[in-house]
Amino acid sequence: MIEKHLILDEIDPVLFYGVQNSNLRMLKSLFPKLRLIARGNVMYIQGEDDGISLFEEKVNRMIEHCATYNKLSEEDILEIVNGSKTEDESGRDGTIVYSTMGKPIRPRNETQKALAEAFDANDMIFATGPAGTGKTYIGIALAVSAFKKKKIRKIILSRPAVEAGEKLGFLPGDMKDKIDPYLQPLYDALEEMVPRTRLQELMDQNVIQIAPLAFMRGRTLNDAVVILDEAQNTTSSQLKMFLTRMGNNTKMIITGDCTQIDLPNAQRSGLTEALHILKDVKGIAFVEFHKRDIVRHKLVTHIVEAYEKAGRDEGTAAKKEE
Repeated sequence: MIEKHLILDEIDPVLFYGVQNSNLRMLKSLFPKLRLIARGNVMYIQGEDDGISLFEEKVNRMIEHCATYNKLSEEDILEIVNGSKTEDESGRDGTIVYSTMGKPIRPRNETQKALAEAFDANDMIFATGPAGTGKTYIGIALAVSAFKKKKIRKIILSRPAVEAGEKLGFLPGDMKDKIDPYLQPLYDALEEMVPRTRLQELMDQNVIQIAPLAFMRGRTLNDAVVILDEAQNTTSSQLKMFLTRMGNNTKMIITGDCTQIDLPNAQRSGLTEALHILKDVKGIAFVEFHKRDIVRHKLVTHIVEAYEKAGRDEGTAAKKEE
């Protein structure tokens, strides 16, 4: 009798073992000649060599399934053990990655599809358009997919911390507490795609980093997907600093809405300037979203249209006064 161990280092052990260890109990019943002991993210296997080899092969497939689909049911285990489970089909129907609920995340319109295609063909992508079009969400899904496929080693998400109303110095807590509200939308998207326990581990290891734009200065970002959200609120120097952090085997996605600039003192947006300066640079793709691409509640489209109309009416009134 020999003993081996498997380390569940790329998935959430709780997800793998099942609710109240139901998956673990099923494995024990399917492999009665083996003794299985689970301690945290390590599974110890005792038994004969040939039986352990078969078990390792099947469990490795279960780990791959769990990492891809963020789920592992008793039915999945039976199909894998019996050899009836088909190979991974993610991507064949446009699926980018699977949510923590096991639901496919795929482009919901032609512009989101164009963003996914631009990501495959280019190292830098500017995705611009109104709120609610899924620019950042699809970008993060593409980053998570690249990480799971081991194409990159890190995911780095950033936003400019533009103050609205309250100064950072007067907000309660330490610097992380002050900045986190600006970054919450990025946390929200990640939590839909990476199990919470696994996400916390990756963040503790700095494999997934979420930081304000100012923290990018002086860095060289290699082997990563780097996403800058709300780029319309960067100054020219800030955005130039960010873009020049790009290292080897790195892709950058810059998202923003040029109609929602919150910079003080009528400063010119770095995103608006970059779209003009970089328009002819080879290797950079530009994907523009429109109102028709909004995938949030249907009211969001009407809200965007109403604000646009109000802006046009104010412009017309101002010209009349002149």
